[in-house]
Amino acid sequence: MTDSSTSAAAAPVESLPRTLLTGAQMLFVAFGALVLVPLLTGLDPSVALFTAGVGTLVFHGITRVTVPVFLASSFAFIAPIQGSVASFGIPATMGGLMAAGLVYVVISQAVRLKGTAWLHRLLPPVVVGPVIMVIGLALAPVAVDMATGETSDHIGYAPAIFLSMASLLVTLTLAVFGRGLLRLIPIMGGIVTGYVLALIMGLVDFSPVREAAWLSIPAFTAPSFHWAAILFMIPVAIAPAVEHIGDMVAIGSVTRKNYLEKPGLHRTLLGDGLATTTASLFGGPPNTTYSEVTGAVTLTRAFNPRYMVVAACLAIGLAFVAKLGALLQTIPGPVMGGIMTLLFGSIAVVGMNTLVRAGHSLTAPRNLVVISLILVFGIGGMQFGGGQFTLQGVSLAALVGILLNWVLPRAEEDE
Repeated sequence: MTDSSTSAAAAPVESLPRTLLTGAQMLFVAFGALVLVPLLTGLDPSVALFTAGVGTLVFHGITRVTVPVFLASSFAFIAPIQGSVASFGIPATMGGLMAAGLVYVVISQAVRLKGTAWLHRLLPPVVVGPVIMVIGLALAPVAVDMATGETSDHIGYAPAIFLSMASLLVTLTLAVFGRGLLRLIPIMGGIVTGYVLALIMGLVDFSPVREAAWLSIPAFTAPSFHWAAILFMIPVAIAPAVEHIGDMVAIGSVTRKNYLEKPGLHRTLLGDGLATTTASLFGGPPNTTYSEVTGAVTLTRAFNPRYMVVAACLAIGLAFVAKLGALLQTIPGPVMGGIMTLLFGSIAVVGMNTLVRAGHSLTAPRNLVVISLILVFGIGGMQFGGGQFTLQGVSLAALVGILLNWVLPRAEEDE
């Protein structure tokens, strides 16, 4: 009796180092993408670390620590955040993102009451696919400007293009040819390579790091509420909400569990939405489940959701290391620009793949009209209204797609 109880008590202690190490590895895999979003959108990377950790804990609280996922900065919101910050400022953008998080909450309750059939009818691939493509392609000029040094005051074209292409080359090499853990951190590899080259070329200014304290509270930003910013941001939540279903299916196929039934899609959507709303309360980017971490779970067979809780706690701790946040902000713009050219293109390919997998004819009159107008309105900069009630970009594209899909008669094969 004594021996068995002693061994039972010792087991958690013995597994603690493994739990901590695995949790740290999960955060490392997510780290590059996690801090990329705030660095591109003008938000604070330390706040993003904090809100990723808190958001992940919120998600696991809602889902009762049953799904091995880590939540962090969503790429789908990069373009809308950049546009909203430029037009309305960071506090109003946070108010819009809070509203976007509440869209998830509403969808989660509708799924709980009515299932998912209505969601697929409202948002079929012919709408979701091109909207995701717009999210990626609308950012293409921003990526090119950063890669060529247009947005950097002290870096000329020649060093900028060298840094951006070197970062891009390493990123795509790791993504395509990498094995094991290396294949899961292509963004991190590209950033580190570009940063080292920038150091050698004398293009990194360390004065922000020297001036920063070792420990300090992140620069949290409280939301304010502006109707135009809210209307601008709400439709953006549609595509990530639909993608969330695919994320749950993907991690379920890895662990051989049906998370759509237990804890239930309504709970995972609710957790994702509340994580995004919580992030906006502090000034952080919206949260979403990370496919990089799903890949790490597949590779390491680390199916225990507690590892993600450990990763979340480590992220919260690192957020208070002020010198780390300052160091991240010294990364030259062209390094980020090179990675963005691949990243935003890959978002567009995800949307294209959504269309292709649906198996419908893209040149059928109904599909042609819906897809064409979403792409041109979203990428071309079409806008309706003015002043407080302007709709443009991804928001307008999503609404146009939903309305056209609702109004236009369906082809026989779609019934």
